[in-house]
Amino acid sequence: MHTPARTLIHDVRVFDGTRTHERAHVLVEGERITAVRTDEPPRADTGIDGTGRTLLPGLIDAHTHVFDGSLAEALRHGVTTELDMFCLPANLRRQRRLAAERDDVADLRSAGVLATAPGGHPSQLMAHMPEEFGDAVGPFDTLTRPAEAEAFVAARVAEGSDYLKIVIDDGTTADTSLPVLDRATAAALVEEAHGAGLRVVAHAAIAAEAAAALDAGADGLAHVWWAARPGDPSTEELAARAAAQGTFVVTTLAYAEVLDAGRKTLLPHAEQVAATLHAAGVPLLAGTDATPFAPPHGAGMHRELELLVRAGLGPAEALAAATRLPALYFGLPDRGRIAPGLRADLLLVDGDPTDDITSTRAVTDVWRRGTHHPH
Repeated sequence: MHTPARTLIHDVRVFDGTRTHERAHVLVEGERITAVRTDEPPRADTGIDGTGRTLLPGLIDAHTHVFDGSLAEALRHGVTTELDMFCLPANLRRQRRLAAERDDVADLRSAGVLATAPGGHPSQLMAHMPEEFGDAVGPFDTLTRPAEAEAFVAARVAEGSDYLKIVIDDGTTADTSLPVLDRATAAALVEEAHGAGLRVVAHAAIAAEAAAALDAGADGLAHVWWAARPGDPSTEELAARAAAQGTFVVTTLAYAEVLDAGRKTLLPHAEQVAATLHAAGVPLLAGTDATPFAPPHGAGMHRELELLVRAGLGPAEALAAATRLPALYFGLPDRGRIAPGLRADLLLVDGDPTDDITSTRAVTDVWRRGTHHPH
């Protein structure tokens, strides 16, 4: 019987997803972490000196859109799992197969086809995608009435969706007007998804839409909201509601920064919302809304972490938002932390990102399911 090689990452600072150990030794055997020691190092076949470096759980990007090449690019930057928020069936089957068969790409979970009204967001974006993206773009299922929710959710389950994403976005932040799911249909989708064992993540762009998502009972929001209209609920009111309901929020500040290239108003609002949510105790999950364009897969996560710190999170809190918390709220108990028995999805960086968050960019080694990728 083959015995997996034992690799020891020794004398390394370890952020385990919750706290920091200034000097520890982490043993990897096959696909798993088998020991985390702060006293004497365990025996191993090979060793990697972690002096002056920090070992992190592999990063989890809690909002991406996966196309060919995305998962490989993510892993190069230390993102070992991507949580995709819209993927058409043929593309999803291909990306899942890639993630299952190879360890030089990030792992994948996906909402599959999102729930939106006919002509609703993101139909206006899909219509302008280049033809070279092939089966990653094109027509997709939509719905208009609560009575259609059961069949819509059943189709997503049959396609292998890991969770459901619903869209409540009337186009305000894009200076347009779009059809949008009504509240009854959103609520019916949440009820059907929960009945099928799926979590529900809601895309909402403005404060009133975030309130509608909370009314529908969504488990999480796919973005902080980027704007508010006169008469919308206040940020403080929505933060209190989200905290009371146990709703998590994926931040996507890096995407707000991209959107803000011309107007300079969305990112400051998004940062203020993130700060208020954090102060209210709402779980924040780091996500980028990465696409083949911008933010980029992998590298965008490092920018997201920097923006989270700028919004008021401590570096360790930002790191937890990119490791332990996405694993917790998306039901991935085998990752997001460094502990015996968990998957060896790991990121080694020069410096101390628990003090200077920009150190996450200094990637030296990545492990995905125990396979080592030195830089």
